[in-house]
Amino acid sequence: MKKLIVSCFVLGIACNAHAQNYWKKNAGKSAHVILTNSKANEKMVDKGMVKFEKFEQPKENEACIFVDPDFKYQKLIGIGGAITDAAAETFYKLPKDKQKEIIEAYYGKNGLGYTVVRTNMNSCDFSSDSYTYVEDNDTSLKSFSVAHDEKYKIPMIQEAQKAIGNQFKLYFSPWSPPAWMKSNKNMLSGGRLENQYYQTWADYYIRFIKEYEKRGMKIWGLTVQNEAMAKQTWESCLYTAEEEGAFLKNNLGPTLWKNGFKDKKVMIWDHNRDLIYQRATTTLSDPETSKYASGIAYHWYETWHNKTQLFDNVGETHRAFPDKFLAFTEGCKEVFNMSRINDVSLGELYGKNMINDFNRGTSLWTDWNVLLDETGGPNHVGNLCFAPIIADTKTGEVHYTYEYYYVGHVSKYIKPNAQRIGSSTNTSGLISTSFMNENGQLVTVIMNNSDNDIDTNLWIEGMAAKLSAPAHSIQTVII
Repeated sequence: MKKLIVSCFVLGIACNAHAQNYWKKNAGKSAHVILTNSKANEKMVDKGMVKFEKFEQPKENEACIFVDPDFKYQKLIGIGGAITDAAAETFYKLPKDKQKEIIEAYYGKNGLGYTVVRTNMNSCDFSSDSYTYVEDNDTSLKSFSVAHDEKYKIPMIQEAQKAIGNQFKLYFSPWSPPAWMKSNKNMLSGGRLENQYYQTWADYYIRFIKEYEKRGMKIWGLTVQNEAMAKQTWESCLYTAEEEGAFLKNNLGPTLWKNGFKDKKVMIWDHNRDLIYQRATTTLSDPETSKYASGIAYHWYETWHNKTQLFDNVGETHRAFPDKFLAFTEGCKEVFNMSRINDVSLGELYGKNMINDFNRGTSLWTDWNVLLDETGGPNHVGNLCFAPIIADTKTGEVHYTYEYYYVGHVSKYIKPNAQRIGSSTNTSGLISTSFMNENGQLVTVIMNNSDNDIDTNLWIEGMAAKLSAPAHSIQTVII
């Protein structure tokens, strides 16, 4: 035990020394600034370098972003978006050169650095119709086939995988079991998984994993159920916390392990922040259930949208379950209107959520559809939304919204396995987060969604660089 304590102590000193030595090496040097400024219509523009100078003690009310590399928190698993039926159908309606452009824009060497893909098992609202992979009442799953997905969804996922390379992470979520497995005999409008089909449904996940992996797409993880408390007009299925726990403990978890899929990252909840703490503490209270769960997933569609206390729910959940990673798995701006695709508030919605989520311990962040058409679909129930890239399938034109650029200020510069480090701000108009990449790069993202320009200081261990944060802007500072 003494040897272990000494080792940990030495390791702690080494870590602190690394950060301090890193900063000493860079003291007096410059940082690179990338800026998106809506007033000037600048999008991810290289603004050159800013120099750090000695600045030991800030005054009261002197605007600062404080960063301390000695304090280390969660590591980033990755950032990405969902390739749904809607995204893939839209993609293959476009000319080949536009398809290539979109893959590069997200996954390519000069793109946003996306490494994560979420997809749907069975249909979801962002499908052109409702479908499953089996015939009715086939409890043996002999008819199981993913032929439906081979037309659009699988080819697009494979294109993304090819561009991403070995950092590719694919996970899936079910919106509903087949209608015949459910209490309401309908894939839509809620309903519950009937008790007698718990094991059949668990076997269904295995078949899906095997079929996708047979086609060269390794499955990294899965969520138990998309939005387990939402009775939607589209595909949905209801689970209480206890029901979700029972399904995971008695069926899904053991079935994954028995089939050699113990490495798959299972995430519970996959619904909104407002109930994340209650669901996690209830579902994971049983150690036999908890052992099958790697992460806790959540969305942003709660009633009191983006209120600080809901971000705090994420932080409290992280403190309660430090051994489980937190995963933001879905968010979008609802109610599509083509006239708003150049509205900066779309980007600010993303910036505010990403920065606050990462500062509360989130390790994985996944947007909803990576691509939608000029209607905000296709969608078989009319639930039309925005996406970072909107494509006009009639003209072939591709539109990049502010969502794309605001996400990019994080995903393009903060790499998988980067570690979040200590940071705070003393200015109400600014929010920020900081990470250190594995190569030693220190990256700070600063957002100003106020109506006023704000001058601030990026302060690190007695050195500071003067920055300008224009109203309604976001910037990434790289040291």
